[in-house]
Amino acid sequence: MSVTVIIVVLTCIVSFVAFSNQKIINDLIFYPPAIANNNQWYRFLTCGLIHADIGHLAFNMISFYLFGKLVEESFGEIFGDKGPLIYTLMYVTALAACLIPTYLQQKDNYNYRSLGASGAVSAVVFAGIFLYPLNKIGLFFIPPIIPGFIFGPLYLFISAYLAKRGGSNINHSAHLWGALYGVAFLIATSLALTDFNPFTYFVEQVKSYF
Repeated sequence: MSVTVIIVVLTCIVSFVAFSNQKIINDLIFYPPAIANNNQWYRFLTCGLIHADIGHLAFNMISFYLFGKLVEESFGEIFGDKGPLIYTLMYVTALAACLIPTYLQQKDNYNYRSLGASGAVSAVVFAGIFLYPLNKIGLFFIPPIIPGFIFGPLYLFISAYLAKRGGSNINHSAHLWGALYGVAFLIATSLALTDFNPFTYFVEQVKSYF
């Protein structure tokens, strides 16, 4: 069983149980004051196992599965036997990394809570975009119509705008920083552990498009 499937199954199980158990949600949700005052650092990770509703869970897990299969396979080609481990490390560390800006901003806000794996999913999606920039991407109700290297910047710009504007229950900051983290992780680990340069490969692929 692939790492991607294991993560999807685990996340779905915990999320479905939590839908009918408020205590599980309270114990796992990202709650900055509990981290700042009670050192409950595990919340950086456990919040990715729970979701607001079935729609939220489905959107995240379908997106993750579609991109995760491709990225996990690519990591196997790039890193060899270490591929599954490094892929897992990217996902898990992205859960925490994408929430650091949120934590710094909201650590004294007792009304703030966040849940979902969106930041880590964004990391996987953008690692996939960086590896396959010419693959066309769309949303569930829009067929794949634009290449990833165009979709990516648009997504980042919209996420940054919505995060700055605020006023919604969606943590757009986690989407933004998760996406950037996925690209940074891919580049850093590839350059440190292999001869593959994903940045050069990305540029060459985009140039070939034109």
